[in-house]
Amino acid sequence: MKKRRNWTKIVLIGLLLAAAIIVDWPGKGIHIVFKPLHIDIKSPDFKVKQGLDLQGGTSITYNADLSKTPANEKQNAMNSLRSVIENRVNAFGVTEPVIQTTKMGSQDQINVELPGVKDVNQAMDLIGKTAQLDFQELGPKGAPVSFGLTGKDLQSASQTFDPNTNQPEVSIVFNSDGSKKFEEATAQNVGKPIYILLDGQVISAPKVNEKISGGRAVITGQFSVKEAKNLAIQLNAGALPVPIHIAQQQTVGATLGQQAIKESLFAGILGVILVMLFMALYYRLPGLVADVALVLYAIFVLAIFKVLAITLTLAGVAAFILSIGMAVDANVLIFERMKEELHYGKSLNAAVETGFKRAWTAIRDSNLASIITASILFLFGSGTIKGFAVVLIIGVLVSMFTAVNVTRTLLRIIIKRKFLISPKLYLGAGKETDQ
Repeated sequence: MKKRRNWTKIVLIGLLLAAAIIVDWPGKGIHIVFKPLHIDIKSPDFKVKQGLDLQGGTSITYNADLSKTPANEKQNAMNSLRSVIENRVNAFGVTEPVIQTTKMGSQDQINVELPGVKDVNQAMDLIGKTAQLDFQELGPKGAPVSFGLTGKDLQSASQTFDPNTNQPEVSIVFNSDGSKKFEEATAQNVGKPIYILLDGQVISAPKVNEKISGGRAVITGQFSVKEAKNLAIQLNAGALPVPIHIAQQQTVGATLGQQAIKESLFAGILGVILVMLFMALYYRLPGLVADVALVLYAIFVLAIFKVLAITLTLAGVAAFILSIGMAVDANVLIFERMKEELHYGKSLNAAVETGFKRAWTAIRDSNLASIITASILFLFGSGTIKGFAVVLIIGVLVSMFTAVNVTRTLLRIIIKRKFLISPKLYLGAGKETDQ
């Protein structure tokens, strides 16, 4: 039963490995064609996303106008500004943005880095608009006046299309208070227009045909699909709490450059090879097994990066290398414990089982501590710090799987082979004992 269970694990690991290789395969994926059976299978083209420091993008610095903000509320205003901009950028689909508040002398600034975004004008249009939404009606003197319905009364906004003209528009849903205000305003203005203003400019003035209940409305205008989508994003993220003005903007290239990336990759591969040589020379056969598990670890992690669309930055690369060290560290704990069991005269089978069992507590606790620390970084950090935390958590979890399951399963199968039962092949220590 135990032997069958070990081989079942090997099959499962093999299936995971095959799936990971398909995901990791460079180019446009794997394409399998077998005409006799009408088989035509093509794997998805997964790619590793790169951050601003690796692939370039757009960098914008804004000056925040806090002249009308009380001194004791300026910090809260800047934090709110950063939150709104971050919501807009995330909704736009930019991965791993870096959004930081800074000070240049007495001037409060906010820096926005958008990896992969090369259209500076598009980025500025999305971020820079205040997005103050207001609804107005004709007053007693014929001038438009606000009836108290603003962007704060919105529940959600989405880009849709007019079913009659197929023109882009923005559908909005009000919250409970906003629904009441809108219903009252439409009831009082039947046959009259209601003006919809964005940042003080009239963008739509639909005529009210009847009272509108249900808290839903449509903003129409000469929108392109991109403009309607950006407006929906801005309304969902909320209005900027203070006005901002561009201080500096630029499109940046990869700071490392292709040559530097190649050199870093070479250094990383060289380091892994040296670690693998050390494990094989010092721990002998178990070290070779650990090297196999380490290769599988790298293949699995890269596949996860691609499938989950993790954006890789220099911080992420550092986290990945750190998790490789933790994977090796787990094997060292296991093998040292196995060495002690062999010195006590236990059989190989007993030494392997006891070594894994007694080392597991230390491995579990150390990795759990790392995951907790990375989780705190993710919750309270931003930008590249969050990226570092995500990569580290993934690396630690996968390293626990490969160090414990892969290594142990392979060793269990190997020790059943009679020509590999000598303890001298296992760490070079222990007594010759019958299995």
